[in-house]
Amino acid sequence: MARANYSFEKRQKEIAKKKKKEDKRLKKLAAAAENNQADQAPSDEEPAKIDGHA
Repeated sequence: MARANYSFEKRQKEIAKKKKKEDKRLKKLAAAAENNQADQAPSDEEPAKIDGHA
């Protein structure tokens, strides 16, 4: 009878864990970028001040 290849299973679990961690990192990065854009959007709508006048 064939033996189980535990090192292969372990490697597959490690790969899956790394992929999940990377996906989570990218999701957080995208959320931070979206939040940053939302913070900057209202400042773009304000009228430009020239020489301290509106």
